[in-house]
Amino acid sequence: MGRKGKGAGRKPNRGRAAVSHLQRPDFPGRCPVHVTMRVLPEVGYLRGARLFQAICDALRGARERFGLRVVHFSVQGNHLHFIVEADGAASLTQGIQGLSIRIARALNRAAGRTGKVFADRYHARALESRREVENAIRYVLKNFSHHLRADVAPKSVDPRSSARWLSFDDETPLVRPRTWLLRVAPRAGMRHRNRR
Repeated sequence: MGRKGKGAGRKPNRGRAAVSHLQRPDFPGRCPVHVTMRVLPEVGYLRGARLFQAICDALRGARERFGLRVVHFSVQGNHLHFIVEADGAASLTQGIQGLSIRIARALNRAAGRTGKVFADRYHARALESRREVENAIRYVLKNFSHHLRADVAPKSVDPRSSARWLSFDDETPLVRPRTWLLRVAPRAGMRHRNRR
């Protein structure tokens, strides 16, 4: 039985406070969601060609299979950003669980390792207005500017993001948006995708 009092309990992961384990708030299915998922350091550098390709392959294999639609994403060195749609909080939870398992398996295969991949629970924030959606898309697609030095950062479109795909075809790991907010919000930081 664990001791009580000051300093008791599980410590934050590697000096970083863990994502809250409180029940996630509900949200209407009309709202897109910004999801962030962080991996353990031993998984490797996610923007490397091999691991990035593994992530894209996992996204293609998971398209709409778990009740989750990934509309935008970016891959940083140790974390992933997604703009997704789901029918509600339960669908989001189930969808992220399915997607994270698929991504974890793909990353472990690519890295030649086994074991845990993600550092903690994902962080999710519902986007309830057009301005929030526009800002979130810009943040996700331009996130490299927060992490990379100017001399190594992409000069325009981040090749490690969904901005590289111009259309919703069989090659893209993305899904055409259904929510009004994602269909009308400007594609900040990227060229408009072709409509079929």
